[in-house]
Amino acid sequence: MASARSFKAVLCTAFASAAIAASPAAATTTEDSAPAAASAAPVTGAVTGTITDTRLDSGQFRTLFGEWKQHDGDGALPGSAPAETVSMPQGMPVEGVRLSSGYGMRNHPVLRKRANHKGVDLAGARGTPVYATADGTVEMAQWFSSYGKYVQIDHGGDVETRYAHLSRYTVNPGDRVQKGELIGYIGSTGRSTGPHLHYEIRIAGVAVDPTPYMITNQYALNEGEGGMGGDD
Repeated sequence: MASARSFKAVLCTAFASAAIAASPAAATTTEDSAPAAASAAPVTGAVTGTITDTRLDSGQFRTLFGEWKQHDGDGALPGSAPAETVSMPQGMPVEGVRLSSGYGMRNHPVLRKRANHKGVDLAGARGTPVYATADGTVEMAQWFSSYGKYVQIDHGGDVETRYAHLSRYTVNPGDRVQKGELIGYIGSTGRSTGPHLHYEIRIAGVAVDPTPYMITNQYALNEGEGGMGGDD
């Protein structure tokens, strides 16, 4: 946008110069600008140099005007990359589940030590459908260490969601998915004490609390017993 504004400024200057050259009377100082002219230092001595012809022929005018309209149309320079689309996660990835383990420091249910839980555990029946919480592109759909069967979705702008301990997944890397699209089913694969979904949201690689993004289904955040797990 800044480049487009600079281009417009240069172009307008060229247009003004051309107009002045064509009609010198148009260059006379108006009454409103007289005080500024009076405050300028007086010119003394001889003025020498070459005056450059600033007039534009019709071909130059058409070329410049066409480029100006191109810049003015979308505010982007020719050849620049389109703006990246970002879809923020919203709502629940599963229905009819309980919050069996929240985000943050906790007593790890498997490792029996204090550890930081980077997501939330949502306990439910094995085979419960799991849905994407925003539009995006599947980055991973595979077994992934202690996460077990795992899906990772890129939503643009360094925003990603993670779905772990699945019994199986229904997508492949590179697939485009939409919010609410089926991506897998609750399971207990990987490091897990029972069937549940471990759900994460990461921004620029840093895990954030998913709870505020899930409040459209507040009932699902009621705590209860059920499967838990995690990577730590």
